[in-house]
Amino acid sequence: MRRRQQGGRDVLHDRMLAPVVRLHALRGERPDDLVCRRACRSALLMKKKKAIGLAIAITAVSTFFAINLLSGAKTLEHTLRVDYGVRDPQFARALGSLLGPGVQSGNEVVGYQNGVEIFPPMLAAIRGAQQSITFETYIYWSGDIGREFADALSDRARAGVRVHVLLDWAGSGKMDDTLLAAMSDAGVEIEKYHPIAWYSLDRINNRTHRKILVVDGKVAFTGGVGIADQWTGDADSPEHWRDAHFRVAGPVAAQMQTAFMENWLELRPEVLHDQRYFPAIEPVGNAQAQVYSSSPDGGSANMRLLYLLAISAAKDTIHLANSYFVPDDVSVEALASAAKRGVRIEILVPGPVMDVKIVQKASRSRWGGLLEAGIAIYEYQPTMMHTKVMIVDSFFVSVGSTNFDDRSFRLNDETNLNLMDGEFARRQVDVFQEDVRASHLVTLADWQNRPRREKFNEWLAGLLRRQL
Repeated sequence: MRRRQQGGRDVLHDRMLAPVVRLHALRGERPDDLVCRRACRSALLMKKKKAIGLAIAITAVSTFFAINLLSGAKTLEHTLRVDYGVRDPQFARALGSLLGPGVQSGNEVVGYQNGVEIFPPMLAAIRGAQQSITFETYIYWSGDIGREFADALSDRARAGVRVHVLLDWAGSGKMDDTLLAAMSDAGVEIEKYHPIAWYSLDRINNRTHRKILVVDGKVAFTGGVGIADQWTGDADSPEHWRDAHFRVAGPVAAQMQTAFMENWLELRPEVLHDQRYFPAIEPVGNAQAQVYSSSPDGGSANMRLLYLLAISAAKDTIHLANSYFVPDDVSVEALASAAKRGVRIEILVPGPVMDVKIVQKASRSRWGGLLEAGIAIYEYQPTMMHTKVMIVDSFFVSVGSTNFDDRSFRLNDETNLNLMDGEFARRQVDVFQEDVRASHLVTLADWQNRPRREKFNEWLAGLLRRQL
């Protein structure tokens, strides 16, 4: 009675089973036995299907993470032996030959500290553009400074200047669509780098972390700053971050333009090559400079090689300020070796104000060998320290978007401006020492005596350092 109340489908099912039941009755089997056996077979079949589905899902997820988090490229597994210093012409030749493009003479470089100094010259350059603006950034969020940049870019586009903006899809996630629409309506050409799509899941972990602004092909900016209100002000509170950005004019600006064009061409089949983007550029200063860009497709491990080469060539001093400092084993060995041969090394990292705590924990897990080698590590106290600057022997300076970690070295698209100029380098050392005066020195005893739970949490974070 109950089964008939469930509908005609069960009645039809019973009729279909009737001949089978009669056949098994001739064999001496009861209908209940038959139903039980069929139910068992169905249950086993269902379990097999679930197991197969689970295996397929695990394989797909494992493949996804392997593709996105692991790099197939071979990396240097030992330190370099370098018998020349950064002042030796061989160092510039090595940079140009190994890492390319070549080192250019005749450049002028200016450093700016914090948003109060950084944003006004960037906006002034945009507002003065006559031919073209190319702008690539990781962080672009809504807010006062985001609106100011959008307005300036839109104004120049309406005036007939060709304006191209390349935003990382993940890094611009906090940007209102209204800003994008306003710029697009004004004629700004906008592309987003590697948005999530079924056909590009293998690239989801490859972000453009580059910070590039080039105006009229002659003046360029790069450094650590993002377009968000956290970067405004003068690092005078936890809400206003510490950072540095740099303006370069001269022949090397063309190399910065080329770095932008690499990713623009990947997203849009348009070759921007005429004099609006690559004009003839006369020497304007005395600095030797090179722009080096890296990506997983174009040799991401070479950015790591840049740092290892400079560290290995150091004779006197290394000043390294980096917001996400998670050195691998070879980098720790290279720094410790430099310290043991008499190089005085100071490293500046974020302190109590840190935006990604797990990275800070992973960083601290790597300090033992550095502190034992006599390297000084300082934690910046006033606010989040987002600077990315390395100065070697008060002569070679590397600045840009690159963090000292595996993500920048293997997964991200990055750009650094390399400079060989003693006067400029000494000014950057002065800036570094000013930051040190606002920092806390971490001693080996401090590191060894930290609480057990803290040590354990940092050890766990260190296990994940290749994915941070």
